[in-house]
Amino acid sequence: MNKIIMIAAATENNALGKDNTVPWNLPDDFKRFNKLTTGHKTIMGRKTFKSMPTLLTNRAHIIITKDKNYKVAFDECIVVHSLKEAIALVANDALSFIIGGGEIYKQGEKFSNGIELTRIHTNFENADTFFPAIDLNVWKLVSEKHHSADDRHASAFSYLTYTRK
Repeated sequence: MNKIIMIAAATENNALGKDNTVPWNLPDDFKRFNKLTTGHKTIMGRKTFKSMPTLLTNRAHIIITKDKNYKVAFDECIVVHSLKEAIALVANDALSFIIGGGEIYKQGEKFSNGIELTRIHTNFENADTFFPAIDLNVWKLVSEKHHSADDRHASAFSYLTYTRK
C-alpha cells in the first residue's frame, strides 16, 4: 500500500513559521526528519523549496508551483503544477512525504494516511503559515515521545505520530 505521510514541526498554535523561515532550531528534530525522509520522495511547495539552504540528500524533490515557467536545474527535482500531479508521481512508491508548506499540508491531508508532527511546546504569535488543525475524528494518535528543553533545544517538544482512523 502506498503511504503518504505529512511531516512537520509546529507550535501549540499550529504555527509553522513566518516569512518562509522557522523561528526555532531543534537539531534532534532535524535528525529525525532526515532519518524518516531519506531515500523517499518529498512533496513541497515552491516557497518551501526556496527556503531550504541546500537540497535534501538522497531524496527526490517534487516541487509544486502555479508558475508554468518555473524551472529548477537539479536532477533531484521535479516541478509540477498541482498537488494531484505530485501525488501521481508517488503512486507506485511504498512511502513518500509531504513536507510543506501550509497550503500544501491543507490540500495534502486528504491524500495522507499518516502524520509525523513535532509539536513544539510553545506558541509563535507572529506566524504567517500554519499546519492544519488535527481532527481527532479523522486521525488517531498512535505514538508520543516527549523531548525536554536542553542546552541545544530552547523549547520542549513531542514527536506525535497519527494514523488515519
